[in-house]
Amino acid sequence: MPTWKLTAGTLEAVIELTDGGELTLEARHDGRPVIAASRLGLRAAHADLTDGLAFDSITERAVDESYRTMIGKSRDHHHTATEWTLTFSKGTDRLLLQIQLGDQGIGYRYQVPWSGPVTVCEEISGYVIDPEARAILLPYDNGRCDYEEIQHQTTVGRAEPIRYGYPALFGLGDELWLMITESGLDGGYAGSRLGFDGTVFSLDLPDAYVTAASPLITPWRTMIIGSLGSIVASDLITGLAPPSRVPDTSWIKPGPAAWSWWSDGPSSWDPEAQRRWIDFAAEVGWPYVLLDSGWHRDWAPEVIAYAKEKGIGVWLWTHWQHVDTELEHREKLELWKEWGAVGIKIDFTESDGQERMRWFDSILAATARIGLMVVFHGGTIPRGTERTWPQFLSAEAVKGAEWIKPKPGKEPLYPPTHYLALAFTRNVQGPMDFTPCTFSAVRTISAGFELALSVIFESGIQHFADSMEVYRSMPEATALLSRVPVAWDETRLLSGDPADHIVLARRHGADWYVGAGITGAARALTVPLDFLDAGDWTAELYADADGDRIARTTTQVAAGAVLEIPVADNGGCTIRLTR
Repeated sequence: MPTWKLTAGTLEAVIELTDGGELTLEARHDGRPVIAASRLGLRAAHADLTDGLAFDSITERAVDESYRTMIGKSRDHHHTATEWTLTFSKGTDRLLLQIQLGDQGIGYRYQVPWSGPVTVCEEISGYVIDPEARAILLPYDNGRCDYEEIQHQTTVGRAEPIRYGYPALFGLGDELWLMITESGLDGGYAGSRLGFDGTVFSLDLPDAYVTAASPLITPWRTMIIGSLGSIVASDLITGLAPPSRVPDTSWIKPGPAAWSWWSDGPSSWDPEAQRRWIDFAAEVGWPYVLLDSGWHRDWAPEVIAYAKEKGIGVWLWTHWQHVDTELEHREKLELWKEWGAVGIKIDFTESDGQERMRWFDSILAATARIGLMVVFHGGTIPRGTERTWPQFLSAEAVKGAEWIKPKPGKEPLYPPTHYLALAFTRNVQGPMDFTPCTFSAVRTISAGFELALSVIFESGIQHFADSMEVYRSMPEATALLSRVPVAWDETRLLSGDPADHIVLARRHGADWYVGAGITGAARALTVPLDFLDAGDWTAELYADADGDRIARTTTQVAAGAVLEIPVADNGGCTIRLTR
């Protein structure tokens, strides 16, 4: 059988063409199988390109790109890889397999050149993974485009044979991990997920078919491979995404926002209440407020003008169907921009289908043209979107704080492992609008762990969702929230496990922040400070205190020191490190 062994550093992709003309891919790390031989190919309306293929040619090129994002776990990026394009034919039809290998993992995609539109009926890309591997999987409800579930922590062999959403994380033992997802999606295709039959994870499309002008190019099927720390810090998803389409990004300003809906739903209908929230945002130093569902055009312009006087920018909520045509883009988006709004939160975008992806293309182009930042709610995950459209600051696509609002008789919904799993899965995928630091929520984690989410979770606009009264009653926590950045220059996992704990360090400029949380009984966490530059540093520690409160202490530390910090049951802490 023809075999191609493609290597880059410790990674190897083995492509085989069987005697029946079927393609398979095997992925190895240091010679060790990560993904066993798994089928490749797709069925188009005009040709079945899953078998009967014959090899034509192979080309190779070096990929070396530097780019900058406005948000993320880092902002300056350098993507290097080797890319091969293997061309196969079946009669007069051709299938191009484009595959990249770099130090972070493997990506591949298909190209189908044709004389007219190409219609894909099925893509059979698969992943065969060791049944003993740990699996952190997100059950996916096809009917709702639902990423708002709690991950199952199991093994491949014990996983239910259902659909799972991206990303899927697998622990292969000996500190080797694999994350499967996709990147570079636009309206030329549909968003996919994984179907599992008990043996093979196979790519599953939401539509009966997808179609595009020739040549059809699929999104990248993306495999991040390495240690858990390298996966958490990975930027492979943005590295495979198209470059920025916004030449001037000077108007894009990430930052935290006050948000009244979570703690007081009726306040969204009340202009006087919104003025009080604007005053509060100015008081604590947050640059934005969000006017959620309920604002009205009769009073919104005056509230936005009031906010501008206070130095506060206003975001406006809207349903996606209210801005789903080019006419509405011109009439509504331009009007809101004229009022002085700085961004929009677009809700209920609940689809991974190709038509919705085409809508995303149009709304992202429109907001870039007009100069409005954007957040997507109630919908799909980002797939490198923040690189291509830098005014995109976040997406929900997570079971966040919205589900744990306080209510009489309400029982805790999230196990502490939910927060850990999100840090190792969904937030690796891209910015995540969890709306954290809700101290009055019905929660299973301590106040110290809740505060640490401001560092552990990354979002280009961080909606701090509790009430003014709660934040004012917790001045130590609010002191940190008034300063914590939302966009980072560097991210390092100091230690962690999706079921046990996380100690995560992030740098913004010259300052470092460490967020930590555990599951289970109280214990001491070890925090090595070997990531600091030489010299003396001031460490502000925000930790659990009696009465579900936060205590702040300050000490001097040296680079290379090791801190032993006691944390409460299901507790956590945050450290701010400055020169």
